[in-house]
Amino acid sequence: MADVTPPAGARAFLDALGWRDATITPLAGDASFRRYFRVTASTRRAILMDAPPPHEDPRPFLKVAHWLHDRGFGAPEIYGEALDQGLVLLEDFGDDRMREAIDAGAPAEPLYATAVEMLVRLHREPAGPFAHHDLALLTQGTQTFAQWYCGTLGIDIAGYTEAWAQVLPGALPEVPVTTLRDYHAENLMLLPGGRLGLLDFQDATAGHPGYDLVSLLQDARRDVEPEIEAAMLDLYCRETGGAEAFRTAYHILGAQRNTRIIGVFTRLWKRDGKPRYPALCPRVWRYLERDLAHPALAPVKVWFDAHLPARLRGDPMLLSAQAA
Repeated sequence: MADVTPPAGARAFLDALGWRDATITPLAGDASFRRYFRVTASTRRAILMDAPPPHEDPRPFLKVAHWLHDRGFGAPEIYGEALDQGLVLLEDFGDDRMREAIDAGAPAEPLYATAVEMLVRLHREPAGPFAHHDLALLTQGTQTFAQWYCGTLGIDIAGYTEAWAQVLPGALPEVPVTTLRDYHAENLMLLPGGRLGLLDFQDATAGHPGYDLVSLLQDARRDVEPEIEAAMLDLYCRETGGAEAFRTAYHILGAQRNTRIIGVFTRLWKRDGKPRYPALCPRVWRYLERDLAHPALAPVKVWFDAHLPARLRGDPMLLSAQAA
């Protein structure tokens, strides 16, 4: 069970910021060591982020938040920080997430179109001062899958690495843009006036514009209908003049990202004791198989078909139980 006790020092931190006697209520966490609490004092509300060192460092989040906020994008305003304690007080966007709105019956396509339009605006800005999402980082992501999902299968990892080496150069951008790297319906808040609030962007890089589009339209946490994916890809290309090379890169990035996610979700279970993530993997496999069907992914598809037949594609927890 998650620890819902406010972090040590939280009360003094809030008092110093003028939130004396505020109530502190736990909120759902994420896949990291970070925890979140809602802080309420009279009519005011804020979010307390607990990013405890040495496991977490809030400085990357703060850097990206300030960059986005200064350019008019929906990052939360920062009210205060205590970096030595890993505490940050930030704007509360409320509880109306895009994910829950769609699940409750809100039309999905207009909300996805709003999210795509935000990406179009973001990608018109020069890339922020962030690390480059280069070939080394893309390759590293594929190796997470090799280590954690394939690690006990005894299969040809050298061939896997070589197959990706043939494909990944096609996903390098001519002009990098800011990529938030976790841009999906659970990290998009619906704000007044049709605006979107952004969450979980601390890993932002300067990378390919297709990466966040994949994150949005091949969402590991909810099914995005192929028709909506196709319509939103068309919308983005119309707005940006994206040509066939962009669509090719989109599918390469989709395969790379979905491979990495399967590896990360397996690691969250095996290493970090978070058993809810493996059940998300079958959905990610479906996205991955759609991407692998693109001709540009042929070397990688050949490897997957030779080494990971259908019976080895799915929930890693169930596969492990079957092998036991």
